[in-house]
Amino acid sequence: MNAIYIKIQEQAVKIAAQYPVADFYLDFADQVEYSLDFFSTDPVVCELYAYVTENIEDDFGHGLIHVRKVAHDAGTLAMIEGGQNNGNSGGALRHRLRLAQCAGLLHDIRRKHKHHAHEGAVFSKNVLAGYPFSDADITDICLAIENHEAFGGTRRCRNAAGALLSDCLYDADKFRWGTENFTHTVWAMVAYAHIPIKKFMELYPKGVSFLEKIKTTFRTPTGRKYGPQFIDLGLGVGQDIYRFIQSEFPEHL
Repeated sequence: MNAIYIKIQEQAVKIAAQYPVADFYLDFADQVEYSLDFFSTDPVVCELYAYVTENIEDDFGHGLIHVRKVAHDAGTLAMIEGGQNNGNSGGALRHRLRLAQCAGLLHDIRRKHKHHAHEGAVFSKNVLAGYPFSDADITDICLAIENHEAFGGTRRCRNAAGALLSDCLYDADKFRWGTENFTHTVWAMVAYAHIPIKKFMELYPKGVSFLEKIKTTFRTPTGRKYGPQFIDLGLGVGQDIYRFIQSEFPEHL
């Protein structure tokens, strides 16, 4: 990453720290904590995490940090949406949590490929064959991965549980398009693609418009309620960064 983008990212982190935490993490603090603990202690998730650590492409803004956060939040959403009100408790709920976290870990395993969601699903099917999942579980995880791309077509899941897993993965992935988009993801992507700052600023309005549209795509009831706030927080940080670039680097625009 060049010196200018390093300075911009550092400023973005400082700006984001002044914004509030998304309400999702406050209103569901118990589920968030449980999902985090499960992620670090469940043997299946831990084994898959070790695999992903060794195999994911980590220089494109959608690497290990990204998939770990998606896994955490997909697990939290699976608990919220698939809890006792839907007949899941105990072992059944932990199983849904495990599926969601594994889907989160694998969803961007082929992120640099042109059709990354589809290719990631195909790749993940082979990976998961070595784990203690049924054929139905693997189908659910892979369909969730295939369905996680924004504004793309979605394949029909085999049942309501599979559809819920798919929706939880999608929403958890799109939560990342909030403040994290401007503290990490964008700068990794422009550095990888060697995009000049002038070109980045020319493309910026189009990117903001795209983020605005994401607010209408959340799929779970929880995602539809809390997801737009994630995006609005990110857009606020983005606007502050845009003004910072204009004032600090006018000679590059």
